[in-house]
Amino acid sequence: MSEIALQKKEKPKRATNKKHTRLAVSMVYFSMGLGFSSWASRIPDIKTALLLNDAMFGSILFALPVGQFLMMPFSGKLVNRYGSHNVLKFSLPAYTIALSTIGLVQHGWQLGIALFLFGVFGNMCNISVNTQGVAAEQLYGRPIMASFHGGWSLAGFTGALIGLILINLKVSPFWHFVLIIAVVWIIVRITYPYLLNSELEKRKTQGRRKFFMKPDGILLQLGVIGFFSMASEGAMFDWSGVYFKDVVDAPSSLVILGYTSFMIMMAAGRFLADILILKMGRKLLMQISGAMISGGLFTAVLFPGLISSTLGFMMVGLGVSSIVPSVYSSAGKHPTIPTGIALATVSSVSFLGFLMGPPLIGFISEAFGLRYSFAVIGVFGIGITLMVAKVKALASE
Repeated sequence: MSEIALQKKEKPKRATNKKHTRLAVSMVYFSMGLGFSSWASRIPDIKTALLLNDAMFGSILFALPVGQFLMMPFSGKLVNRYGSHNVLKFSLPAYTIALSTIGLVQHGWQLGIALFLFGVFGNMCNISVNTQGVAAEQLYGRPIMASFHGGWSLAGFTGALIGLILINLKVSPFWHFVLIIAVVWIIVRITYPYLLNSELEKRKTQGRRKFFMKPDGILLQLGVIGFFSMASEGAMFDWSGVYFKDVVDAPSSLVILGYTSFMIMMAAGRFLADILILKMGRKLLMQISGAMISGGLFTAVLFPGLISSTLGFMMVGLGVSSIVPSVYSSAGKHPTIPTGIALATVSSVSFLGFLMGPPLIGFISEAFGLRYSFAVIGVFGIGITLMVAKVKALASE
């Protein structure tokens, strides 16, 4: 009788710890999203203050994904060796410090350096937090990865709202970013004890892995899908405010509406995605999502009014909501490659979308106009639908 009573007492404790872990991981995703959305909300202000045209600004934006991309091989190794919880303890505070330096720039080259560092620490955070997400999903035994990314998107909306308020209060980008530092550091201090340790991340590997190896075919396919999605996201993050300002000709107080509507729907879609995956399967949901990305961007291009563009950007938000979480979740289930390294491989290909998307928009915009550049990105949604049909690993999910 005493053993049965003891077991009954232990069950609520294990459930509570599991919930604490899920909340802690969600808050780390939220912290990352808050940092990135804070930068995105001030992009039009910083572009204007530095007197940069579309081509120049697009070239400078290239520095952020370059930093992310160059850090890819090292982030996976660091996570696999030291554990994602330890890497996050350092990289997330460093990420916010890099953010604050963006608010101090006076010249374009300074912005490039600041964005490069923002990308380096951002990638360390990205691989670490998604490794935490995969481990937490394994702990629960059902799809929850999309809800974690939903926390990131919810932070995007929160960051956009904070940005809107501070812009109207005439607060400079630097003091805006200092406020974000304080919020994120508090979150890190509270959540760190509840993050999963490295034991849950380790997997058996066949012998000693070389630093550079031929990428796994399945991971490459997932990476291409992520590439198309991240290129579309990059267009929204870096150019939605400029699109509403220059093409939609929205009032200054509503320039951020496109980005905000996109982030709201992306957050909503991610909180629903796990349920939809259980009902219709991951593959079908991703194919529908690709069609929505194309439909939304083409709507904004063909009908560049305030309402129609807002609706189009909302469709894009719903479309991209499930793609990256699904890609990362599938990569994290690879039977032979450690989670951190698998995620780094997929991210290396996926983040080429961020690497190439924003500058591509800038160059096409300079030559033909911003509407044409958004139309090119719209084709990527069709690419997602076609690629998903070819990936056999998604058929069983």
